[in-house]
Amino acid sequence: MSNKPFTDAELEAYIDEELDSERASELEEAVRCEPELQDRLARINGRRNSGVHTMGEIWRRHRIGVPTREELGSFLLGVLSPEHAQYIEFRVRVLKCPLTIANLRDLERARQATDADEVRKNRYFQSSVGYLHEDDLE
Repeated sequence: MSNKPFTDAELEAYIDEELDSERASELEEAVRCEPELQDRLARINGRRNSGVHTMGEIWRRHRIGVPTREELGSFLLGVLSPEHAQYIEFRVRVLKCPLTIANLRDLERARQATDADEVRKNRYFQSSVGYLHEDDLE
């Protein structure tokens, strides 16, 4: 377990189920042993329930800064500017943004499925080439 203290931003992300799984596990273990951490979570929840929100919470809730699926698709194709690509890598490697990571994985799976479909179509076509006659194509 990490000795790094939990920030209020991490606690809010945990409440929103947006904290990366490794850090969330550390928090859950710490909450069992540290009553003051339980109190902090309760205060944050109470503040939020009363309608008072932090700037960070508003950003997370409205997903400001989370790349669109189109941007992530361009990232996977390698056609983004270097700065934009670095930003997405930062969100994945440093922030460990679960939304960005999930969308990237989903797009990658979809691309692999499409690639597999293309391979299958090409094999089917190649296997039937000898059976096609010019008069069949008309």
